[in-house]
Amino acid sequence: MASILICCTPAHGHVYPLLTVARHLVAEGHDVRMLTGTRYRDTVTAAGVEFVPMPPGADIDLDHVNDIFPERAAMKPIPQLRFSVIECFIKPGRFHVQAVEEAIAERPVDVMLCEMMFVGSALMVQRPRTERPPILMLGIFPLSAQDPDVAPYGLGITPLPGPIGRIRNRTLQLVAARMFAPMLDAAKDIYRDVNGVDTDMFTAMDMVANSDMLLQFTVPEFEYPRPTLPDTVRFVGPMTRTAPSSTPLPDWWGDLDGRRVVHVSQGTVANSDFTELIIPTMQALADDDVLVVASTGGRPVESLGILPANARAAEYLPYDALFPKLAAFVTNGGYGGLHFALQHGVPIVASGTSEDKLETNARVRWSGAGVSLSTTRPTAARLRKAVRKVLGDPRYRERAEQFAAAIEASPGLPAIDRAIEDLMAVSRTA
Repeated sequence: MASILICCTPAHGHVYPLLTVARHLVAEGHDVRMLTGTRYRDTVTAAGVEFVPMPPGADIDLDHVNDIFPERAAMKPIPQLRFSVIECFIKPGRFHVQAVEEAIAERPVDVMLCEMMFVGSALMVQRPRTERPPILMLGIFPLSAQDPDVAPYGLGITPLPGPIGRIRNRTLQLVAARMFAPMLDAAKDIYRDVNGVDTDMFTAMDMVANSDMLLQFTVPEFEYPRPTLPDTVRFVGPMTRTAPSSTPLPDWWGDLDGRRVVHVSQGTVANSDFTELIIPTMQALADDDVLVVASTGGRPVESLGILPANARAAEYLPYDALFPKLAAFVTNGGYGGLHFALQHGVPIVASGTSEDKLETNARVRWSGAGVSLSTTRPTAARLRKAVRKVLGDPRYRERAEQFAAAIEASPGLPAIDRAIEDLMAVSRTA
């Protein structure tokens, strides 16, 4: 049995994938604690996991960040990204370290499991291994490892092969260094405050640099090739796979039979404004021979207004029953939702620019799994064209089905067990 501390910033899209890992480790008999925001206390304990509260300085509700920082809402994408990373992730890093050190003092920790935006891991990883537990990074967002063949993370720019691409990437590195300089400066300041020394190696967004091992929750086919990627990076497939659902079938479920079904969703967090994606998709396909099925992520269906004749909606839908029926999936690009589609061989129309969505949606386009619209508010005309494209070109379905086969062959949760064993073995010989 290992003593494991799972560290997670307080956001729905961060907490729930790590809870899947936590439940698995508890079932395997490990002593598991989860450090995250207090709004998730009941969710964590209901999963049979011991809850460790995030200190007040880091206990930010990241699902409603504009309520805390109202000035953020009016910012353009790049300034908003800089602001968000500094205020919501880098500055809380010192409190992350405080909480980890207190948890270790209370009970020794054999392995820390962290997600990318838990900056405390980056602050601790450069300490000698004798002064900290091994750090296992869980890749719940697109891989951010630096490489000469890949553009800087955060720009949503796909690879360009060969020498010209490398020249382009070096130029983009200079552009990104200027664009994101305030983030790097803030990170260096926090590192100095926490560890008492300066560092030139601190890269807040590089998951490989900030861990002893990285498990990326996808398959290699959905990630850019990186010749310099170390063997400490393992592609293990999505942890959260479509499982049997207790969500009841809506009374209109029989309408799906014999129809080409297009599902549209804005997830369970970015769903405060359905005019971004759900309503335009319904309008776009109102005259097409498809059935459009929307899920509101828990908000009242009535907030969608009057539905077109070929549209149906529910607050939640049983994905295990729905996805095998889909001809296409329209999404704002959450990493988990994309992998539900890929698991079932469903081609994708992705739209979104916030958080990590520039990067997730660029991979949709690059991989051939679907079409990316590279905007948060696509017009009905663009959506109509994109959906018709993925429905009309069989190559998108064929590529998506290749992803389904790769995910089926990936190890999933057992890879967590092997990684923990390997890290503990290294620690015993250190």
